[in-house]
Amino acid sequence: MKPLRLDDILDIDAYERIRDAYRARVIEHKKARRVAVGPQVGLTFEDRETVRYQIQEMTRVERIRDPAKVQVEVDVYNDLVPAENELSATLFIEIPELGEIQPALDRLIGIDEHVSLELPREVREQGSERIQARFDARQMEEDRISAVHYVRFALSPAQSERWRAGSEVVLRIDHPHYAHETILEPPTRASLARDLAGETPVLLDPDLRERARPAPSETLLETGRVRVRRVSAAGSPERIVVEPSGPRVSLAAAEPELLAELIQVVQAQANAMQARAGSARVRLDLQAGEPGRLAFEISALSASTSARAR
Repeated sequence: MKPLRLDDILDIDAYERIRDAYRARVIEHKKARRVAVGPQVGLTFEDRETVRYQIQEMTRVERIRDPAKVQVEVDVYNDLVPAENELSATLFIEIPELGEIQPALDRLIGIDEHVSLELPREVREQGSERIQARFDARQMEEDRISAVHYVRFALSPAQSERWRAGSEVVLRIDHPHYAHETILEPPTRASLARDLAGETPVLLDPDLRERARPAPSETLLETGRVRVRRVSAAGSPERIVVEPSGPRVSLAAAEPELLAELIQVVQAQANAMQARAGSARVRLDLQAGEPGRLAFEISALSASTSARAR
């Protein structure tokens, strides 16, 4: 499975435009890739798209725009992309009671030696083959463990072939203090068979990338402090953006004179929108708290929205 590259990752603004649709696809994709083993341990099997989603969410939350810093995230998370004839997973130890977390983790010290996949042997042979999980050594300590671990299962080409042919697979934990196993469901086996074939569904496809492109805009007015843009998107109501014309500025850092001029222009544009379209909605856009991004958005209300508002 190919590792991710920098150009596989959308910048923050583009990602915001398609996040809801992309997130829904990833959630659906992950359903078959989450496996519970007993009441406290679960594994989510990773592939190129689950890793890409984690990078997109990390850069969004941390507001990472510098390509060099995004590349650092890509390099780090690429460790989760499975190699040839390999499965990769994030293992979670889930203890809901706060006071029980550390004692429960202490009881599971050594779990890295007790997680495996079991695959039936060739038809002419009896029993099963154990594929031991390899835990990331950088996360391991002798006297304590964390609640999240990255693990890999390395299969031989013959084992991969049997998996893809539809063999039953058992995920087992045989720790002295935690002994549970689960048979992988057919949708899970099928999804992981694609990993072993080096394939993965492309959830961030060209259609979604096209939707991530910014809508074209036309500058209607620009003063020394304020710029007014009309944003055009096919099939969408008219939208006007009123923003500082100079460098990006946050709401907290904006000078009173700038805020006063912004409000004056917003009021005039909203009145003009009301006259043209019969309705107008004004929204302060802070880009989820991003520093250096202050703008007002004025849009015409659709008929259905206007009816709900009344």
